[in-house]
Amino acid sequence: MWTSGRMSNAKNLLGLGISLYFWGLMDLTTTVLSGSARPLTEGQEDNLSDKLHQRMKRSWVWNQFFVLEEYTGTDPLYVGKLHSDMDRGDGSIKYILSGEGAGIVFTIDDTTGDIHAIQRLDREERSQYTLRAQALDRRTGRPMEPESEFIIKIQDINDNEPKFLDGPYVASVPEMSPVGTSVIQVTATDADDPTYGNSARVVYSILQGQPYFSVDSRTGLIRTALMNMDREAKEYYEVIIQAKDMGGQLGGLAGTTTVNITLSDVNDNPPRFPQKHYQMSVLESAPVSSTVGRVVAKDLDEGINAEMKYSLVDGDGLDVFDINTDPNYQVGIITVRKPLSFESKKSYTLKVEGANPHLEMRFLNLGPFRDTTTVHISVEDVDEPPVFEPSFYFVEVPEDVEIGTTIQIISAKDPDVTNNSIRYSIDRSSDPGRFFYVDITSGALMTARPLDREDVSWHNITVLAVELNNPSQVGSVSVTVKVLDVNDNAPEFARFYEGFVCENAKAGQLIQTVSAIDRDDPQEGQHFYYSLAPEAANNPNFTLRDNQDNTAWILTRRSGFRQHEQNTFYLPILISDNGRPMLSSTGTLTVHVCSCDDDGMVMSCNAEAYVLPVSLSRGALIAILACIFVLLVLVLLILSMRRQRKQPYIIDEEENIHENIVRYDDEGGGEEDTEAFDIAAMWNPREAQLVVKNRQDMLPEIESLSRYVPQACVMDNNVHNYVLAKLYEADMDLWAPPFDSLQTYMFEGNGSVAESLSSLQSVTTDSDQSYDYLTDWGPRFKKLAEMYGATDSSGALW
Repeated sequence: MWTSGRMSNAKNLLGLGISLYFWGLMDLTTTVLSGSARPLTEGQEDNLSDKLHQRMKRSWVWNQFFVLEEYTGTDPLYVGKLHSDMDRGDGSIKYILSGEGAGIVFTIDDTTGDIHAIQRLDREERSQYTLRAQALDRRTGRPMEPESEFIIKIQDINDNEPKFLDGPYVASVPEMSPVGTSVIQVTATDADDPTYGNSARVVYSILQGQPYFSVDSRTGLIRTALMNMDREAKEYYEVIIQAKDMGGQLGGLAGTTTVNITLSDVNDNPPRFPQKHYQMSVLESAPVSSTVGRVVAKDLDEGINAEMKYSLVDGDGLDVFDINTDPNYQVGIITVRKPLSFESKKSYTLKVEGANPHLEMRFLNLGPFRDTTTVHISVEDVDEPPVFEPSFYFVEVPEDVEIGTTIQIISAKDPDVTNNSIRYSIDRSSDPGRFFYVDITSGALMTARPLDREDVSWHNITVLAVELNNPSQVGSVSVTVKVLDVNDNAPEFARFYEGFVCENAKAGQLIQTVSAIDRDDPQEGQHFYYSLAPEAANNPNFTLRDNQDNTAWILTRRSGFRQHEQNTFYLPILISDNGRPMLSSTGTLTVHVCSCDDDGMVMSCNAEAYVLPVSLSRGALIAILACIFVLLVLVLLILSMRRQRKQPYIIDEEENIHENIVRYDDEGGGEEDTEAFDIAAMWNPREAQLVVKNRQDMLPEIESLSRYVPQACVMDNNVHNYVLAKLYEADMDLWAPPFDSLQTYMFEGNGSVAESLSSLQSVTTDSDQSYDYLTDWGPRFKKLAEMYGATDSSGALW
């Protein structure tokens, strides 16, 4: 069998020429089977069937067919022809085709053996097909030849342009890079057959991006082509690269891609302050660490290359102000380092430097990479609260200090230029017991109540200072008062002592060990002295031994105690301390006489009951009861008389109703109450001792409080000491009526619709003032409206 590849018409001339070229490369050797072609007998057919399973020499041999891709004709594309030597042209041979694409892509004429492609072929989709061909006897269907395999290869044409599969590209290169610096390599892929012709040979060129960049025509590597490219001048570049096949020759297909190139920043620009002088202001009350202002040095670079570090390099405020760098905005923040004072210094001058911390050695010649500016800061005056000097007070006061004694002078001043007057007071939350008082003008801190170290040994009070013209400005200072100990507490037994003595006790036997405590705390330590009280100094039963270690022993002086004679002894013991002056107290030791066994163990401490020798008579019992009744009557009579003495005299309501006292906190009778107190005593304490006027409406049970004021305090010219002493005495006596009162009219009330009624704020003209508006204030001001308002009557008001 032999093969033929003829074209059927002129439209296939191109395919015929290419096919003839490849037929010369094929092995067309044909071996003809011996004997003539004739129909096989039945025996011969069986013999041939057995020989088909044996290797036998075929009468046709071929390898492959070739066909062009992308055929666009309307008729099927002729591929080739199959022909067997047994085919005599009479149609007795039937050709069949099987394998890849048989019947779908390729068909065969079963009579002539012509093969055609009935579908469009694309080498990029499939480059070859493997088929099998066989010649059969048309009558019997038996194979005339063994089945043979062949290949149909799809021949490539230049139908695919180069493509950049990874495009578009993004790349960056540092600014100021030298010429020839590699940026990025691009690659184009051509789907055509690289082994056939120049269809897949790609050449690169640059269409856009010159003269800044160039591309290697063979490798596609993009490089810089211009020196000193500055990012600050132009940062982004769009480069278009073309890839063309056929080695770049005319008629080749081309593809393009875009490469977006960014110039990355380098530190090639030094920082510069846009202003050489800054003017700032700050209140003198600005707290430490508060912001004064901001300075900024401009740097054309970005990122780490634009980072700044600010510092103070010169000026007269280096110790008063500080500067920090904001890492987010690269600005210098000037802050207060120490408290400011307008009165001390009104302005400061600072020299601020801004520098790049990250430098590149190859650009140092473009420097220096630092700059300076001058900042003028003005301190503005504010109304400051009073300032105490010193800022803390520590006072030591003995606990026996008299009331009204000045223990410390508290001093404050207005730091402002106006130097307003100061008024002092005590924050009562710091002195709830009201132990102290401060003079409102002088700042003298005085005692207002007796101090007791054993109750409160430390006082921490806060003294306030207020500007007279601006009460909102308040200063404060802490005053720590340490109460010093004086020997004002006598020692006493640590507990109640009760001992026992056996009836068979011997002389000199230890009965009890006693100890004492003292609330005082002397610096030299406590030491107690023990002795029997003077009335028991010659006690025949017990004696005392001072151990000189703040304890004492109670010993028996004799033996032979008897319960029925005396079952309990009370022994007074005198305890003295080592203070100045020495204080002492008497404690009683109770000693019971008990029955004990031979070992000294207590058996019983109760005295035996004795039967009276004779019983009392009835008359004696009546006399005893009568005496008890008389005593009860006398007691009730005395109590009734004392209660009547405490009740005030009944007075006529019409005479002195304004002087009636209902309770302790009632107000006085006003200016008309001239009998209630002598106002002169308030201003001249010395005369208060000489003239004492008692109230007419009641009989006081106590004398004037001035009597109880210590003589030193009464003779003091300072009326505050006198008032404080009298106030304390009145507070301590819960039954004392308010014989004296002190009325203060320094401040007017608030909340009234009448507002101020002071004459100081009245009109200053000589014309009469109209009070007709009093009638609009309601019923509460009706009386005033009748007295001062317009009236039709011309008569007197009284």
